[in-house]
Amino acid sequence: MKQTNIFYWILTALLVPALGIGSVIELAGNSKSAEVLTSLGYPSYISPFLAAAKVLALIAIFIPRLDRVKEWAYAGLVFDVTGATYSLLAVGRPIADVIIPVVTLAIIFGSYYFYNKRQRQMNLHMAGHSL
Repeated sequence: MKQTNIFYWILTALLVPALGIGSVIELAGNSKSAEVLTSLGYPSYISPFLAAAKVLALIAIFIPRLDRVKEWAYAGLVFDVTGATYSLLAVGRPIADVIIPVVTLAIIFGSYYFYNKRQRQMNLHMAGHSL
């Protein structure tokens, strides 16, 4: 269980630089994000909404318990990053531009995998103590 916790926290902590820092900068009014979204064919007003959603998802993932909310948060992050990857490919961006979203997606999947593994282990541990 200790190894599972270590992997979970490392991958989950990596979500902060991968998604959180850029989102906070975006919410502070960085126009670069809006430019990128506009170049992908999206309206610039969607940028603050996506940034706020990512920050809220990360908060939900870090708050203990709230299992159902965490599931939704992980799903939202997967939709966001998958959509970003697809959008980059759809407008003909080079494959190199897709590397960061794909790595971010791998981090999300890894965090989610170890979150669920951790939950199962804790449930088994609690069941063993109740006998």
